[in-house]
Amino acid sequence: MNKVALNTVAQENLSGSLRRLDEPLYLVRKNGSMTAELCDRQSADFSRDELAGLVSPCLPEELGDASFRSDHGLRYAYVGGSMAKGISSTAMVKAFGKAGMLGFFGAAGLQLETVEQAIDELQQEPEAIPYGFNLIHSPSEPELEKALIDLYIRRGVTLIEASAFMALSLPVVRFRTHGIHRNAAGEIVTPNRVIAKISREEVAARFFAPPPEKYLRQLVEEGALTEEQAELASQVPVAQDITAEADSGGHTDNRPALALFPTILALKEAFQKNYPTTIKLRVGLGGGIATPAAAAAAFAMGADYLVTGTINQACVESGTCDEVRKMLAETRQADITMAPSGDMFELGVKVQVVKRGTMFSIRAHKLYDLYRAYDSIDTLPADERDKLEKTFFRAPLTSIWEQTRSYFLVRDPRQVEKAETDPKYKLALVFRWYLGQSPVWANRGEASRKIDYQIWCGPAMGAFNEWVRGSFMEDPSQRRVVPVATNILFGAALMQRAAQLRQQVSGLELTSALFAPLNQDQIKEFLS
Repeated sequence: MNKVALNTVAQENLSGSLRRLDEPLYLVRKNGSMTAELCDRQSADFSRDELAGLVSPCLPEELGDASFRSDHGLRYAYVGGSMAKGISSTAMVKAFGKAGMLGFFGAAGLQLETVEQAIDELQQEPEAIPYGFNLIHSPSEPELEKALIDLYIRRGVTLIEASAFMALSLPVVRFRTHGIHRNAAGEIVTPNRVIAKISREEVAARFFAPPPEKYLRQLVEEGALTEEQAELASQVPVAQDITAEADSGGHTDNRPALALFPTILALKEAFQKNYPTTIKLRVGLGGGIATPAAAAAAFAMGADYLVTGTINQACVESGTCDEVRKMLAETRQADITMAPSGDMFELGVKVQVVKRGTMFSIRAHKLYDLYRAYDSIDTLPADERDKLEKTFFRAPLTSIWEQTRSYFLVRDPRQVEKAETDPKYKLALVFRWYLGQSPVWANRGEASRKIDYQIWCGPAMGAFNEWVRGSFMEDPSQRRVVPVATNILFGAALMQRAAQLRQQVSGLELTSALFAPLNQDQIKEFLS
């Protein structure tokens, strides 16, 4: 179809017409000019010959994959990803769930008792809502993964988001295969689901594949699976849903979405051939999703669902403090950097954090450099140790070790045993104290420690701040996860409509004002 040109009046009326997402927009040629008409086809006042083009309806609840929404009981293919230490809080999970979206509680870094309290709170909701819990890979504390999975299975949690995994672990396989059986129709039923958040192809391949035979054998030997269940488990993927995690806050490989996502999508297509059509593999996209343009691009590439993170931390439901939310609202895209990770410190793994207004990244790098250079606390140069004790730790390192020792005697005594026979490991645990406390100080809003706040954040935060400038969401006290999500999904659907129009109309100019956020009244109308 050749492109057509609209008259000036038609172009001026386009904004309101495009925003009526559920109605088709007809391009009509009449009396030598082109107009855009919004009407029901049955009542349209034009002939077939006069029809020059059509913009189809596009609803936010139709974006993404229908089976993903159905399998997880959602209205929208939109996920609030887990953020450690309860930053993705129960309040956040509830808000998402009640709006027909999916939220994950950020269990990483929390005591088991705290996680169980969160389970209690979500399971006691008067009306059942979709929800999930995080399981972060803990290579230095394998017993922690096991304990969390034991808790999830015991308490009937049926969905986890597995994040930061570099390889599969037995606890993940145990969770996925728990309760596996055939239904009356002979189909394999897996009550427990895993959404794996990955940034590497080789890790995605492990999750799309069935569980390794060695793990299934071990689970049978331990009595966690029967022989029949192990046979069934060998025919299903560890995860049907994989989130391609691009340049995000927290643990990230800084992968560009435009390169990562198509690769994981092709991998999915290759693995799908190994499974029946009743087992559908899906790929979502996370990292950088903070504006309608990013969401529309993700869906255009074929994303089955979206995952957001950093922008949710800036909302009032997050488990952080107002000061951090204010800092996030002032963050620009260049105000972030990489810093050593607390949970994978010795491996040199890094996380993406805010650098503006805090010295955390500089101090964390200093600790990692000292860890690599010295073999124990006692071999640290006197001047370096003095500086650490006065500025970073604000206490003698011997005192920090006693706190650390007491913590691990309760959490995982084997860590203490290892540290007391390995001075370098003891040094790592002491340094990890600072890395572990820095997000706690941030979440609690400890003013005396503001310079040490560790705030996980990706460049998407800066993009979001630019997009909402001038709207009610510019004020951090007005940011809530559902209005944010609603605006992103509405804008993505609107952009798909605009893209259809651009393909058919020559010389069309659609300004950024068309994609400005909805106001609060418009959001209420949209959600009603």
